[in-house]
Amino acid sequence: MTQITPDDLQTFLTDLDAAVRETADWDVPATYIPELAEVAVNQFAISVVLGDGQLLSAGDHDTLFSIQSISKVFTLACVLGRIGDQIWTRVGREPSGTPFDSIVLLEREAGRPRNPFINAGALVTTDALLQGRMPKDALSELIQFVRASVDDTDIHIDKAVAASEKATGFRNVALANFLKSYGNLTNLPDLTLGTYFHQCAIAMTTDQLALAGRDLAGLTDAPGLISSQRARRINALMMTCGHYDGSSDFAFRVGLPGKSGVGGGILIIAPGKASIAVWSPGLNHYGNSKVGAEAAHRLAAFTNWSVFSR
Repeated sequence: MTQITPDDLQTFLTDLDAAVRETADWDVPATYIPELAEVAVNQFAISVVLGDGQLLSAGDHDTLFSIQSISKVFTLACVLGRIGDQIWTRVGREPSGTPFDSIVLLEREAGRPRNPFINAGALVTTDALLQGRMPKDALSELIQFVRASVDDTDIHIDKAVAASEKATGFRNVALANFLKSYGNLTNLPDLTLGTYFHQCAIAMTTDQLALAGRDLAGLTDAPGLISSQRARRINALMMTCGHYDGSSDFAFRVGLPGKSGVGGGILIIAPGKASIAVWSPGLNHYGNSKVGAEAAHRLAAFTNWSVFSR
């Protein structure tokens, strides 16, 4: 196979951005969170950090967006750093096969969520991050971790988005109280929920998000905040659980670990090759970015980046 140069890849990204805008098949944003419902849907961005540290981008790559559930990757990394494998006594590592905010399996399996990327599992990992501290301290650790992973201090929580989620997050309130009833929430539900809503409201650009994935991709200029063993395990969870009940379809079409968020972003890892971020706020029926998932499929086909490549 012919080696793809950075110039080839930049041309592909530029052409991909143009094709996306010409097709204009955007779908609709997350309407159940008022702040996200107001985001203009006709936006697209893609950023790729290569193994040598080069950052290639196209589209609205300097536009801030709410990373939402992509934050669960960073929270999990922080929790693994704090308590290690103890977290797996409280949350599983299996795909759920249900929507991200479903309560069905949580009731059937006595309050132990299937994985840390569905909402119930993320509430448990957030609760572990919060343990013994005030929410502002836990959030400070998370923000500092993300900033260090990007090497950029200009990363913040969008307080309007956090307030919007708190005002409408009744299903998450139900999940938190259900977890508490089974003894799988150690803090008061309101404290864990408040921390969780603010965690999801972190705002980043695709450039920043791609840089944040360097440790997971094992790139040479990665800041070294996540050990290679933990990165491997987080990538495995991203592959099997990162797109909720659409995880198998993403693995089939793209062949790379990825974590989506209802803000329209996707963090994608090509181990040893690249860290990729895409964003477009319109969502498919799984709650993942419609245009972002298609762009990831096209990028993987163009580069032949896949954990299953021969």
